[in-house]
Amino acid sequence: MLASYRRLFTLPGTAAFTLAGLLGRLTMSMAGVSLVVLIAERRGSYALAGTVSAAGLLTGAIGMPLLGRLVDRYGQARVTVPATLYNAVPFAGLLLCVRSGAPDWTLYACWAAGAATPNLGGMARARWAHLYRADPAARHLANSFEQSLDELCFMAGPVLAMLLCTAVAPEAGLVAAAVLGSTGALLFAAQRRTEPPLAERVAGARHGSPLRVPGLRVLLLTFLATGVVFGATELTTVAYADALGQKPVAGGLLALVAAGSCVTGLVFGLLRPRRAPAVRFLLGVAAMAGLLLLPLAAGVGGAGLAVLGVTLFVAGTGTAPTMVTGMMLIQGLLPQRQLNEGMAVAVSGIVVGISAGASLAGAVAEQAPPGTGYWLPAGAAALALLIALAGRRHLRIPDAAAAPDTTPDTTADATADTTADTGADAPAAAAAAEKSEQLVGTAG
Repeated sequence: MLASYRRLFTLPGTAAFTLAGLLGRLTMSMAGVSLVVLIAERRGSYALAGTVSAAGLLTGAIGMPLLGRLVDRYGQARVTVPATLYNAVPFAGLLLCVRSGAPDWTLYACWAAGAATPNLGGMARARWAHLYRADPAARHLANSFEQSLDELCFMAGPVLAMLLCTAVAPEAGLVAAAVLGSTGALLFAAQRRTEPPLAERVAGARHGSPLRVPGLRVLLLTFLATGVVFGATELTTVAYADALGQKPVAGGLLALVAAGSCVTGLVFGLLRPRRAPAVRFLLGVAAMAGLLLLPLAAGVGGAGLAVLGVTLFVAGTGTAPTMVTGMMLIQGLLPQRQLNEGMAVAVSGIVVGISAGASLAGAVAEQAPPGTGYWLPAGAAALALLIALAGRRHLRIPDAAAAPDTTPDTTADATADTTADTGADAPAAAAAAEKSEQLVGTAG
């Protein structure tokens, strides 16, 4: 396994941007937990903490695609550096408002203002897609590796945040999240030699929203339902453990979900894809829906925390293949000039789903017996499968020759490719072929 993944890092600069991106992504996994602990401790209200957190998720879901569009237009470094420096201001403002006893509305304002951070995971995937644009197998391996890094962050981040908040000070987790995230983002932006070049923008061509592509709309709705799976599973697991008098165990149970996805992501990357990405995505969503029936059975049946932990680990194994193939579909369905924005849109869908899932699960936990809430992630996964099945014809990545006709918002690329192909010029034809390969992004 190590030898297979080691080959990703044979190109100069790949290890540097990967490590920097990993450090920067800890912010997302640490900040939410740290915020809840801080406000609950200093203001004595979990309700206030939850609504402030939701406000940040909402602005993050709106701001992330906008930042992604700026990245596609101006480049990763030119957007990441000012965005990171700006976000330090509302982070510091929130800490000062909490400590000074400022009105509650100031907490909403500060957290909402600083929640739209650059999507480092999407930018890292865009770098891999550019570096290995002629090697579909390597892109598959890289996307699997990035998904495993995401899961690693969500295993280690909350644990580190809770340790700092309880052992040092309630503010320590949020301070560490801000410092680590800012440092990682700035180091990531500094790795200029692996940054993808800006796509050529043809005068007169339309550059609208990537949501004009039907396949991205299907993926967005599927990821929205998948986010409900994540949010509902998290809150239901905490409530279930609390009902059994074992609330401290909840963190370990949630880590098992991420661990299952992390392991599967690494193994999935080693498998040689034999089916089209759309088929693999459907199979991944179907597996996720089927495996989530296990924690449902354990929770409703009162099997206990040990059995629940095993089922959560197994259920987590269905996440990585779905997410990996979904991101590869985005890379194949969208032109390069909209790649960062498209992946940010997908992540925003997940974020909104997490917020909705947590809210629904909280209401169920207060009104129903322990374990009932596991119906929510199981139902959301089934809904994700239905959405993917209904829109499966839009998930087919077109061949290079058909791409201009089946992918909206690629008129300019089609014109450029047609001109190059009919010009009888060998270098121009080669450039057109490379552009078509980047557009299609087939995943083997």
